Amino acid sequence: MEILVKIAQFLLSLTILVLVHEMGHFLLARLFKIRVEKFRIFFDYKYTLWKKKIGETDFGFGWIPLGGYVKISGMIDESMDTEQMKKPPQPWEFRSKPAWQRLLVMVAGVLFNLIFAWLLYAMSLGVWGERYLPNDNIKDGVVCTEVAEEVGFQTGDRIVSIYGEEVERFSEINARILMDAPGEVQVLRNGQLENVYVRSDEVGKILRANTLLFTAPRIPFRVGQLSHGGGAEGAGLQVGDELLAVNGQKLSFFDQYAKALKAYAGTSVQLAFLREGVEMTQQVKIDSLGKIGVYAVSPYDILGIASHSYSFGESIPLGFKKAKEETSNYIKQLKLIASPQVKASESLGGFITIGSIFPGFWSWEAFWSLTAFLSIILGVMNILPIPALDGGHVIILLFEMLTGRKPNQRFLEVIQMLGIFLILALVIFANANDLIRLFMK
Repeated sequence: MEILVKIAQFLLSLTILVLVHEMGHFLLARLFKIRVEKFRIFFDYKYTLWKKKIGETDFGFGWIPLGGYVKISGMIDESMDTEQMKKPPQPWEFRSKPAWQRLLVMVAGVLFNLIFAWLLYAMSLGVWGERYLPNDNIKDGVVCTEVAEEVGFQTGDRIVSIYGEEVERFSEINARILMDAPGEVQVLRNGQLENVYVRSDEVGKILRANTLLFTAPRIPFRVGQLSHGGGAEGAGLQVGDELLAVNGQKLSFFDQYAKALKAYAGTSVQLAFLREGVEMTQQVKIDSLGKIGVYAVSPYDILGIASHSYSFGESIPLGFKKAKEETSNYIKQLKLIASPQVKASESLGGFITIGSIFPGFWSWEAFWSLTAFLSIILGVMNILPIPALDGGHVIILLFEMLTGRKPNQRFLEVIQMLGIFLILALVIFANANDLIRLFMK
């Protein structure tokens, strides 16, 4: 069921984003009286799920959810309709308009995506406000992954500053370290300040491992929920109990129990726990996976969160700021992937990666926030100077505006085809990475 919810959210988000992007091209084209022959959400190779002609434009839904397109008269695009280009130019065609108008038509899709992200972030902040875990609340440090330990971090480190700047939110730590590397991260370890130097090649290693540096803040193990039929329920543990020891070995944090209990998989252990100030012990069965059937209390409930509400007037500039920051962060990610020193191309993901970012339950707050982020991704990716993308058309138009020379039709056809093949190759590569990661788990 969770997978179906994720797929539904992904497809709805993609539909909205394609509609917004193509609407940008459509509206600017119509503003300059350029005829738009087709408007498609998703590609419609040999078959269209639904279509309806309104005015001069044939609107419709395709069946291949890889994007969408508007077919603009007098333009070499993904439809590769070269027969039209052999006829004399008409006043309503793209090729008959001034270069500056054609340039605006090409960048409109990207601009609409970025503006849409801004509006979504503003709406989200105005409706739901903002909640986050302050880094200052994390008194017992963070839980490291193996790759973080290889870099030089240790579980229990408190992150003091990243490359000379303090960090306010726990959620920003992983991204800041990866995207702004190389440099020194200052941590508080056993009461002493230490510096951990993060190299660029280590960033690539982290990205290729498809993991985080720090999975969670360190917290005590308090029972938040019991799994029916689990060992903890059978032993009489209750919500709110705080675990203290396993077979007499005192342990303070949840991550310690996760490791310790695995060593006793398939057996029973003596658990000491605190209930309403009274220390108690109980024999608890552990399953073959090293689990006792307990969901721990969330770090947010133990450490506390910062919560802010915003008025409509406040949410507009804050939404713009958030959209700007997310756009900047995504551009940094692309630079990391493209860097030969980082060698992070193996971290590229396709539809499985994108779909997996949605929660397994329906949350409008999460849906609109993720849709805003994907809108930024779509906008930035489309402005890349790759033939067949909007950015490729923009480069050609800028060349024309600077030199006063129009590229010939044959040249446009060739680079359009090259661009299509390059994009398909990237799509195949990214989704192949997804499948490799899926089957190698």
